[in-house]
Amino acid sequence: MAHHKSTIKRIRQTAVRTERNRYYRTRIKNITKAVVVAAEANDKVAATEAFKVANKQIHKLVSKGFIKKTTAARKVSRLNKLVNKIAA
Repeated sequence: MAHHKSTIKRIRQTAVRTERNRYYRTRIKNITKAVVVAAEANDKVAATEAFKVANKQIHKLVSKGFIKKTTAARKVSRLNKLVNKIAA
């Protein structure tokens, strides 16, 4: 167990950040999966709507500093490519 005040505070901060990061990681996976599932079902409308949500959320996480801009661009690009492959 930590004895210094600063160490106790750091443990608290780490716990909060870990929980927040877990939420963000799960969120990215879920919104990405929604696009993929809609694309696999050949549902252009649902895939497009899910992509819009994914694009907005992924870029929001960039502004929060959770993921890098290039990582977000790569993820969005791949999802967009997937949605565009669907025959309308």
